[in-house]
Amino acid sequence: MPYIIENANILKDKELTVNTLLVQEDKVSAILTRSKHYRFFKMNLEPFIMTPTFVLLNSKISPKDSFQEMKQILKDQFLSKGCTTIFTYVPVSFENELMEKVKEMQTVFMSSPIDYIIGIKIPLRLLTPSFLRKCKKEKIPAIFVEIEDQDVLSDIPWGWIREAMFPYNCPLIPLISSSKKKEAKALLSNWKHTMVQEKIPAVYEEIQENTPISKFILNKIGLYPQKSSLMNGTELSYNLYFKAREIKNVDWSDLFHYHSDRLVITVHKGKIVRTLNEVLFKPGYGDHVMVQTPSYFSL
Repeated sequence: MPYIIENANILKDKELTVNTLLVQEDKVSAILTRSKHYRFFKMNLEPFIMTPTFVLLNSKISPKDSFQEMKQILKDQFLSKGCTTIFTYVPVSFENELMEKVKEMQTVFMSSPIDYIIGIKIPLRLLTPSFLRKCKKEKIPAIFVEIEDQDVLSDIPWGWIREAMFPYNCPLIPLISSSKKKEAKALLSNWKHTMVQEKIPAVYEEIQENTPISKFILNKIGLYPQKSSLMNGTELSYNLYFKAREIKNVDWSDLFHYHSDRLVITVHKGKIVRTLNEVLFKPGYGDHVMVQTPSYFSL
């Protein structure tokens, strides 16, 4: 049954905008300028700050984790923090093991209460046209590339790589190996220069784990506005924080890191999954998010 959310103080780029949302079938059906003429049930959210739910990167999920271990991780590190989509990846060392590894990770998430997206992590030597064509065929949404030596980038046939990626164009994401962290700044600078010069779809910085992923990066991957958005036609997934003077001019990341004690409600696809300190774990409610077109939304 349709209903209206009134006086929603939605946080966008450190500013609160007051909106009225028409909700239908667990989606934002429309952003309204007025609601007086509608006779639907109305919910007043004036006492709260509203944000879309977060998407977090976490690479520590393992196929070896038991159901109880996964349940605890998803409750403590995701649902309790207002995250309803997890972004993870599996290590792939050889071309022929691509789908085996991805399907293995899919099995891990069969009972997940939150949505999930699965990318892959590869060594630089696997960045070949034939492998990227296989990734394109299987709609792999993101490829994390381990970088250890900046000189090796110049040896890659980028023209063939760009052709093999087209038209799906899932982004390449840099991942600095632990032994090279001291050289990270130089490695990332060279990575960005190469990606821009060769016109390769890519993210230019490492994605920080366990912190809300920005709209810009989500769009590169193809998750925005499907996720972390409250726009016409998007799923109804949001967090409600108690309003306070000190959190009126903060961004999503600040809310996540410093004001989690004010998070009172998390809604995932129209269903409440967290109230105050109680997490409602719904096994199997999460979906495997399949990206159809990376970077299709113009920011």
